[in-house]
Amino acid sequence: MDTAKIESALHKMFHEDGQRIVFWNDPELEFSLLLPAIQIDDVNLLRLDEIGALEAKIKLEREDPVGKYLVYSPAEEPDYEKDWLLDIRLYSRSFRADRASLLLSELGLSQQQLRQHIADRRKFFDNKDRRKKLKDLVTAEDTADDLDRKMLAVVAKADQPEVFNLVRTVFHAYLDEAEEGEIDLATPPAVWQQIEKFDLDKPFWKIARDTFGYEEEDPSLQNFLIRLLVTDFAHYYRGKPVSSLAHLELPGKANAVVCLAQWRDSSTKGASYDVLSGLAGDLVGIIDQAQGSDVDDLLDVMTFMDVEKAIMSGLRDRVMATADAIDLAGIRELARRRQSGHWASLASVTLSNVPRFAINAVYDALIAGASLFELRNRYKGGFSFDNAPAMYRGYEEDLYRFDQLYRHFCEAADHAEAQHWDVLKKLREQVEACYVTSYLNPLAIEWGKFLCPPSGNGLLKDWKIQGVNNQQHFFNKSVRPPLEEGENRRVFVVISDALRFEAAQELAGELNGKYRLEATLSSQLGVLPSYTALGMASLLPHKSLKYKATGEVLVDDKPTATLDQRSSILASLPGMAVRAHELVEMKKEEGREFIKGKQVIYIYHDKVDAVGDDGKTEKDTFKAVRTAINELANLVSYVINNLNGHHVLVTADHGFLFTESAPAQTDRSGIDEKPKGTVLAKKRFLLGKHLSESALAWHGSTKVTAGAEGDMEFWLPRGLNRFHFAGGARFVHGGAMLQEIVVPVIVVKHKKTKGTREDTKISTVQVHVLGAKHKVTTSRHRFQMIQMEAVSDRVKPVTLRVAIYEGSEPVTNIETVTFDSASTNMDDRKQWVQLVLKDRPYDKKNAYRLVLRDAQTDVEHQSVEVTIDRAFTDDF
Repeated sequence: MDTAKIESALHKMFHEDGQRIVFWNDPELEFSLLLPAIQIDDVNLLRLDEIGALEAKIKLEREDPVGKYLVYSPAEEPDYEKDWLLDIRLYSRSFRADRASLLLSELGLSQQQLRQHIADRRKFFDNKDRRKKLKDLVTAEDTADDLDRKMLAVVAKADQPEVFNLVRTVFHAYLDEAEEGEIDLATPPAVWQQIEKFDLDKPFWKIARDTFGYEEEDPSLQNFLIRLLVTDFAHYYRGKPVSSLAHLELPGKANAVVCLAQWRDSSTKGASYDVLSGLAGDLVGIIDQAQGSDVDDLLDVMTFMDVEKAIMSGLRDRVMATADAIDLAGIRELARRRQSGHWASLASVTLSNVPRFAINAVYDALIAGASLFELRNRYKGGFSFDNAPAMYRGYEEDLYRFDQLYRHFCEAADHAEAQHWDVLKKLREQVEACYVTSYLNPLAIEWGKFLCPPSGNGLLKDWKIQGVNNQQHFFNKSVRPPLEEGENRRVFVVISDALRFEAAQELAGELNGKYRLEATLSSQLGVLPSYTALGMASLLPHKSLKYKATGEVLVDDKPTATLDQRSSILASLPGMAVRAHELVEMKKEEGREFIKGKQVIYIYHDKVDAVGDDGKTEKDTFKAVRTAINELANLVSYVINNLNGHHVLVTADHGFLFTESAPAQTDRSGIDEKPKGTVLAKKRFLLGKHLSESALAWHGSTKVTAGAEGDMEFWLPRGLNRFHFAGGARFVHGGAMLQEIVVPVIVVKHKKTKGTREDTKISTVQVHVLGAKHKVTTSRHRFQMIQMEAVSDRVKPVTLRVAIYEGSEPVTNIETVTFDSASTNMDDRKQWVQLVLKDRPYDKKNAYRLVLRDAQTDVEHQSVEVTIDRAFTDDF
């Protein structure tokens, strides 16, 4: 041992640790020759082989009671009863110059009995970097077990030496070292070889035994992992105990549950949980157990992804089997519970390849399907209305939800099927039958009674709905009034091709969810035939609307087909027309300069029709609707925030019909030839002059249905029929179905006046823990929480992570709960969460806290004080 290391160790004891007297016993006389060369500032050397013990005692306590002394003896420490310096030795420190003792001093450890333990771990301490990392972790009072745990943390590169962190770090090494190769649980990761190299494998298994009760004659990481996972599964499984797995459950169930919950929730290690749990689940055949279990028994289990698959399948079967008497609330509650869990949560922080979006989408599809069945069940007697206005209003208020829920189901199912899953295949067939057979067909029959009744005095003879504006009056009824409210008023009109009412309803909700925006949805009666050229022309300011002999639509004798032509018509207002994508690409100042001097700006958006009206892409219609909603919401925000648009209108030229299934031959009109006088023939309409009557078609005049001058007439196929299928026939428009002619009008205002801040403020629901003076006395404890207000356009749902903490460390599992109830009944907005305490001592005087954190932002939502008093229950 060189002199420098001895001097450094002694210097630390005297000058950093503040010791006045240090005893150095050297019975082997290893350092007697080095002693004269050792120099420490302000420290006197006192040799007990040169002066007696009594003289030394007088020197240290009477003659120089403040001086620093190194008391050296070439002998062992005397027995207590023979030690004249015992009282001094008890308040002083001892120094050893052997390697273990120096390491003990270097690490700042106070327990001399650790010298042999450190000597036994010689390989670990051979490396200066390892010693430095360990020094950052140890405390003076650490025991041998503490030291082993912290050495394990250094070797495994755990960020904290806490047991659960250490365990998940060791398991995570499987993933870190896998690279592109497959993982074999039976082959430990390379870090395990390091653990064995430094003789730390036995301490690891001791930790596993003491913490989780895992003990085997030949322990292995694979077996340890399997037993942890099976224990977690058994804890949450509500069914009868699984006999084939019972022998794998660990005695330390609480610690296993908390450890795995924290592993699943880990932002840095969660990915390895996803991979390893799948491998372990395959080894124990968990999929067989999951598939044979009732959904309700599996509801709380988050252990294996195979369980998630079993729940998805089981819940799908329940929806299908109970469709005629669906328990929508029960289906929604179960699906939402799983969506906020580990495998389906979109707020999950893990970076594994688990298809969380697809899993979440399956549950969205199940909720949408169940909602569609529940809506269908409310109209089991069919659709019956007294008159056309009543049925029109019925569509505006409720029936549009059939179309919306069908779209939501198909959209979500598409996401799931992109994963090549067939889990929704049979349900999709049932949903399709429900939509077409129980909704579209009877709706068409009932509406047809008002379009062209036997009396001949239906809507086609008088195209009006009381209290509803006709589309050709849009400018005068919706655009002109705000312009006339004052000088220099400006109105933006967004026209989205084929934006139907149900999508506009969703868009209005999206806009109402934006700060200081207020969106109001109404409708106007679309022109017939409901196709783009006529619909777009009718929305322009005009005194006259007419057709040329070729079928071209004119506004005040001017063509309207192109953007430039429409802009020319608007110029006199003064106004202009622009494409949506070109406008939003402009920077703020560029956009303001572009519209300078204009009072009316027509913004044309085309997403739905562009995709749906092409046979090659019509299958993506609902995807296009979703894109359109998002783009329109952003477009309106751009207009209001960048262009100071205080008054914005969003409307469409027409709606559309769409089904996932292709129309059958029975959906084709029986008319084989175009009637004489036909000018334009499309799938859902024919335009012409002097058209004859037909029993297979509805006959009308554009003068009645669009206010068009002249004698242009039309035929429409009855109900849902098409004249032909060329170029795709799943997406169609042009006819008189409610989905085609209930044209949305959204009025969006930017509220800046005093007092509107709170009216338009966007917030998430507030959640409070019910009760006071929370006291936990058992290993499991349930807390009840309440969502303080219902979810609405301006009050958004929140997903919270809930756990009990001591300082910054959780002492329970971490549960994820979503609060998204729109119910006005407070009892419906209450939820329970059960937490499991880590098996360890607790002090009832300590401050523990139940913490609710936002799953997406990690911001603390609420924190309440909790007392943990296990003394009584532990006694019994």
